[in-house]
Parts: sequence; C-alpha cells; structure tokens
Amino acid sequence: MADNDEGVSIVRPETVTIPEVLPVLPLKDLVIFPFIIVPLSVSREGSIRSVDEALVRNRVIFLAAQKDFQTDVPEPDDIFTIGTVAIIMRMLRLPDGRSRILVQGLCRGRIERYVRTSPYFEAHIARIEEPARPVDLRTEAYVRTIKQGLDRLVALGKNISPEVMVIAANLDEPARLTDLAASNLDLKLTEAQEILETEDPLDRLPRVDGLIKSEINLLEMQQELSSAAQSEMNKSQREYFLRQQLKAIETELGEDDPVDEEAATYTRRLDETLVPPQARIEVEKQILRLRRLQPDSAEAASLRVYLDWMTSLQWSSVTTDIHDLDRAQKILDEEHYGLEDVKARILEYLAVRKLRGLRVRGQTLCFVGPPGVGKTSLGRAIARALDRRSVRIALGGVSDEAEIRGHRRSTPGAAAGRILEAIHQAQTSNSVIILDEMDKIGTATRGDPSAALLEVLDPEQNHSFIDRFAGVPYDLSQVMFIVTANDLRTIQRALLDRMEIIEVPGYTDDEKLQIARRHLIPRQVEENGIASADVSWDDQGIHHVICKYTNDPGIRNLERFIGAICRRIAYHVAQEKRVTHHITRHTVDDYLSRYRGPISFEESR
Repeated sequence: MADNDEGVSIVRPETVTIPEVLPVLPLKDLVIFPFIIVPLSVSREGSIRSVDEALVRNRVIFLAAQKDFQTDVPEPDDIFTIGTVAIIMRMLRLPDGRSRILVQGLCRGRIERYVRTSPYFEAHIARIEEPARPVDLRTEAYVRTIKQGLDRLVALGKNISPEVMVIAANLDEPARLTDLAASNLDLKLTEAQEILETEDPLDRLPRVDGLIKSEINLLEMQQELSSAAQSEMNKSQREYFLRQQLKAIETELGEDDPVDEEAATYTRRLDETLVPPQARIEVEKQILRLRRLQPDSAEAASLRVYLDWMTSLQWSSVTTDIHDLDRAQKILDEEHYGLEDVKARILEYLAVRKLRGLRVRGQTLCFVGPPGVGKTSLGRAIARALDRRSVRIALGGVSDEAEIRGHRRSTPGAAAGRILEAIHQAQTSNSVIILDEMDKIGTATRGDPSAALLEVLDPEQNHSFIDRFAGVPYDLSQVMFIVTANDLRTIQRALLDRMEIIEVPGYTDDEKLQIARRHLIPRQVEENGIASADVSWDDQGIHHVICKYTNDPGIRNLERFIGAICRRIAYHVAQEKRVTHHITRHTVDDYLSRYRGPISFEESR
C-alpha cells in the first residue's frame, strides 16, 4: 500500500517484531482490519495506560472490539478474543487528557489468556497465519467481482477515497482485498467481526461479495427514492410557477383567482360565525392549506367538504327558551291523551329548568315503555314547549363508534358523527336531540357506540366533546338529550346512571278510544282524502277494532287498522258506490275482512 493522504507509509508486518505479550486496547463499536490505517480517540483510563505501555515498548498493541459498545468498564469476557495486532504510528495528547493515535493493522491475532486486567489489559497473543492457497478461476472471478462492486458503490455516491480505489484496483491478493473492501463498507459490528474471524481468505471472498451487493441494493433504492422525491418536487415547483403565471395573467385581465376567491369566502363565513378560538385556528390553518393545494386534487375536494361543514356549523347560535308551564301543559295535552303521571314529571322537569336558568346541569330524560305509546312524540312535545328545534337520531342497529364520534378526516369519505350532524341539521347549539331506541344499539369490533355516548350524556364531559371529523372540542352542555327505549336491560349500567328514567305505560282501551277520536281518525281521514265524505264513527265500532284487531299497549296497530278502514272507504267514495259510511261494530268486520284476528304486542314488534 502506498502512502496515505497524511504522508504516513504502510508498515509491512514482516518488518515488525511482534512480542507474545501485548497491551490490549478494547474498542467501542469498531473493528480494525490488517493493513488499514485508522485514527482513534482514547479517553478511558485503562485504554490510555495500554497505549502508554505500548509506546514504552515497541509501539505494538492488540486491538479487540467490545461485544457491547455501551459497556464503559469492560471485563475480559466483554471483549472478543480475535482482533488485530497493530502498530501505533503517531500519538497526540490533548489538553483534556484524551489521546489521539494513528494505528495500522498488521495481522490477525487471538487472545490466548490474559496476564493482566488492571490497571490495563495485557494478554498472550497468538498470531493467526492465513493459509496460502493457489489462485483458481473461481477466486479470480470473485476478486474481479469485488473490484467491480467497489466501482459501482462509488458510482452510486458512496464516499470511498480515490487512494483506496487505486489500491483496490492494483490488488490481486484475496486477503488484502477482502480486508480493504470490508473496512470501507458500513457494516454492523457483528458483520465486521465475522469477516475478521474468517481466517481463510477464500472463505471471506463470497461473504464480502454478498455484503457489497447488499450495499449496492440499498444505495440503488435510496437513489430511486431520491429521484422520485426530486421528480415530485420538480413537478410541484412547475405547478407553482404555472399557477403564479396564471395569477399574473388573471390580474392583467382583471379576473380573480378562483382559489383566492374560494378562500376569501370561507374566511368571510368564518367571520360571520362566532367560532371558539381553538376551532377558528384550525379552520384558518385549513384555509391556508387550501390555498397551497392544486384545485383539482382529491385532497382539495375533501378539504372543501370539511370547510363547508365547519363554517356552516352553529357554534353559539341559541334559541330563547319559553318557560311557560301552562303553555307546556296545553301542548302536552294536545299531543297526548292520558299519561298524567308522565306529564306531571315532565312539567316538574321544566319547572326546575325555569327556576335554575343557566345554572341547571344537563339532565337526560329516558322514556321507557312498549312500542307505540308516544315516547318519541313526548320528546318533540318538550322541544315544542321550550320553543327549541328537535332532531331525532335512530340508534337502532348502530354498531360503529364512528357513527357517534365521527371519522378521521384522513379516512376516505369521512363525515361527522350523528351528534354533530344533528346539531348541524338543527342549526342551533341548544337543540333537543332525541336518541331513539337506545336499547337496540349493536356491538362490533369497530368500537362500542355506548362508550361514546357516555361522554355525550355526561354533563361533566360533554362541554368539550371532540368529534374526530371536526378535530376540535364542541360544547354539548346546552343541548337537551332525550332518550327512548323499550327495554332497560340491554342498556349499559353506566349509561342508565346518567339518565332520569320515566316509565311510559301502555294505554287502556278507553284511552285508546279517546286517542282514536282526537288524533288517529282525523289524521287518517285527511291522509286518505275522505275528509269531504259522509263518514261517522260509532264508539262501539272503534272499541271493536281495539279489542278484536289489536292487542298491544301502544296505538300503532290501532292507527294501522283505522287507516285500512279509511282506505276501504276511499275506494267506495272513488267508485261512488256509497254516499254515507257509518262505522259500527258490524261494519268493521266487513271493512277488515282481509285481516285476521288480534295482532299481539310481540308480533307488532
């Protein structure tokens, strides 16, 4: 090997007398190969003593790697037994006590036994002689392949000095070529130690060749990634310049940039809405993102959906409650016949809200009872009594937590959850949200909707409810939640603890008769277009429908059969077959001849 760049000449091993006992210098995360010149920094006290002892003798030292580079004070078992005999070519002491040395590997060696472990390591070293083998075609092919591999690494950008490449080009000895190549690869400690411990150069050739090929594959992949990134960057820069030119042309023509105009629209809508500071910061950040995106990109389209939704969501628009209990009593009586105990409980609830005003904590009412007894319409009546807008959310079959909390914006087709969607639909932040059929919530592997509803219904938490689509807190404390259910046994106990349970019983036959006269018959007569027909309903006829054809606590089946009678009358009116229609106990069976006997409550469900 020729002189290196520091003017230091290579020392031939045969010119150096190697003693049997040498000071040992443990190396952290570094393996030194024969004939390689390497600068080392020595700072540990024991290592400095080893260097000083080698300088006092004949400058020869044994270099061995530590098994764990994190071990600061190694023991003999922490040091590999095979290392490199080296000579110290230069040494420089630094003001902070450290030493800088320049060493050159001479040959491989093995620690046979330690003769000293304190204050520095010293051991009997056996020199490892590399076997002499004739050079055959296979060996020559490997030598050429390794040289070509080094050339390929340099072409791919690996930093190997020109002096090393010149030396490698002129080397035909497998031993020196493999050591030189291995010392210039980015090898792990175990890989480098494995090469050092491989005594036969012909066995080292395929191993080093494989490591070079792995390095080439890695560099080629890095180059592909870099080229792709550069191409994408060039494309983005080109699009940016084209957009800038387009802006300049539009300015000359007196036309506005559509992206800027769109962003200005969102900003104006944001200013017109009293958005909380945290939400405003997020929306403004997304408006700036929209300006930087290509208008026709999919990301820009999804961002527009988000900005449209966020700037149209009502954050602080509220309606003024009407706390007139007489008016509330009148509305409840208009909407529902009977249910006196339920109405009394609702009026008590409204009275508390009237007295406490803004200090009232969110109280969730849960109406539980059989189908068709008016649980949902009770919720609407409460909203009407307070002069609030109401929205119904059907929870039956909901099995995905995202239905409540919303989807993350990175999800394709992302949308807000049903809670914020209901507020968006009501256009007020103090609406009445009716959570219908909570007992029929499903379960799946995509999260438990009931767990999400715990936060929604808890007045201690819902003031900062975060929908994943919105990404910012929304105050639900002003929303009135009303829950309906048929069976409390399927609702989580934690949810029940957050609700005031009000049982809505089934109707008696007399109550059904009055409901039919006051509500069901007028509605069905109007819906079936027979309001102008001469139709009279006998109490006995209505009672016959109730007793013979319905058998459920609610009134849905009753209205269904009254509707069937009205449709039959509509057929006769359209055919002008009858002028007068009198519904009695005897004519009911004629009108409902196509239907069988009573329908039970379970069947109606």
